[in-house]
Amino acid sequence: QAQLVESGGGLVQAGGSLRLSCVASGRGLSDNAMGWFRQAPGQERELVAAANWDGGATSYGDSVEGRFTISKDRRKNTVFLQMNSLKPEDTAVYYCAAAPGRYGIVPLRRDYGIWGQGTQVTVSS
Repeated sequence: QAQLVESGGGLVQAGGSLRLSCVASGRGLSDNAMGWFRQAPGQERELVAAANWDGGATSYGDSVEGRFTISKDRRKNTVFLQMNSLKPEDTAVYYCAAAPGRYGIVPLRRDYGIWGQGTQVTVSS
């Protein structure tokens, strides 16, 4: 059964860094388009970063451009989100998502069919 499991969240001071990991189980799942989303309390779930099937093309939300990096290790079926220069407004639950059957950048939340359980990131000021 296809499954995504995130890890790496936690509490960090403003200006610090965290690296989130998302391990994909299920044959070839990580070879699809994948993305990282986040949802803060009372807010819509928003796309943070997206990668195409091999990680060679990426796209970022305006608020994280230049600070976050999405990458893939296809041998390990893992997608990463490196988060640098963290700000208190980055505080949210972060979700990994896959878009089975899609191979380019997928910008819309509705096109992702498999989701992880989420990992909390809290940035203190």
